[in-house]
Amino acid sequence: MSPTGDARYVDLHAHSTASDGSLAPDALADAARAAGLSAIALTDHDTLAGIAAARAAGERIGVRVIAGVELSATDGERETHLLGLHLSSTETLETELRVFRDTRVSRAVEMVRRLNTLGVPVTMERVLAESGTGAIGRPHVARAVIAGGWARDSKEVFDRFLGNGRPANVPKHALTLAAGIQMIHDAGGLAILAHPGPDGRRARLEPLVALGLDGIEVRHPGHTSDDVARLGALTDFLGLVPSGGSDWHGATTGPRTLGNMRVPYEWLSRQDARVAARAGGTGRVSVASRSA
Repeated sequence: MSPTGDARYVDLHAHSTASDGSLAPDALADAARAAGLSAIALTDHDTLAGIAAARAAGERIGVRVIAGVELSATDGERETHLLGLHLSSTETLETELRVFRDTRVSRAVEMVRRLNTLGVPVTMERVLAESGTGAIGRPHVARAVIAGGWARDSKEVFDRFLGNGRPANVPKHALTLAAGIQMIHDAGGLAILAHPGPDGRRARLEPLVALGLDGIEVRHPGHTSDDVARLGALTDFLGLVPSGGSDWHGATTGPRTLGNMRVPYEWLSRQDARVAARAGGTGRVSVASRSA
C-alpha cells in the first residue's frame, strides 16, 4: 500500500514507450506503485497516446495518473521544455501534436542522412525498430547507432554526433513558449517550466509568468541543492506552483530512478487547487490560499 499523510510522494515527470521510455504505459503505473508513489504524471514527448492505458492501470491498483505531455519550445535562441500537467480537453492538442510527431520523423531521416555522410551507416529502418510505436527522438537514433556497434554508449553518440551543435544534430520543430503555454491552457492543463536549472532566475522567469506560466519544476535530477532552494523560493515569490519528478525513462539505478526526487503529495494538492481556481475563473491562486 502507498504511504499516507505527509509521507506520501509523487513523481510528476515520467516517460513511457509511447515516446522514449522503456516501459509500456500500463507498466509505468505498476512501477509507480512498486516505488511507493501515490501518483505519477505521464509526460511523454509530443504524444498523449499512453495516457488512457496508464490511467486504466492506475485505477486498478490505486495509483493516480495525471495526464501530461512534454513539449520542446524556443525561448530566443534557447530550447526550453514545458510540461503540460492535468490535461483534461485533449482533442485539439492531439491534433497539434500529430504535426510535431510528423516533423520528428522527418528530423530523424535527416539525422540518419547526416550520420551516413559522417561514416556511420545506420539506417532509418533500425531507428524505427528502436522507436516502435513511440514518438521518434534522438535517443532512438542513439540506440540504433549503439546497436550497430558505432559507439559504446549514449554519451558517446551525443558527444560525437547528436548533441546540440554536433554535426548530425537537427533542430526540432520550432514552437514558441507563448504558443506552448497557450496549447496547454487550451487543453485545461497547467504549464510547468521543466528543469530550468541554473538558468531559472527571476529575470528569466518573470516574462514567462506574464505569458501565463503556472509553475516550475523545482526538483529534478539535473538540479543542484542550490537550484532547488532558489527555484522553490522563486516559485512562492512569483505566485506559481511547484512541481518535480525524476524525468524517468527507465533507469533502475542513480538519481533518475522513479520516485527518487521525493516530491511531496502537497505539491500535487497545490497544483489541483490551481486547476480548480482556473476552472472557476480566478486564474491565479494566491500564496495565502495555497498555503492554507
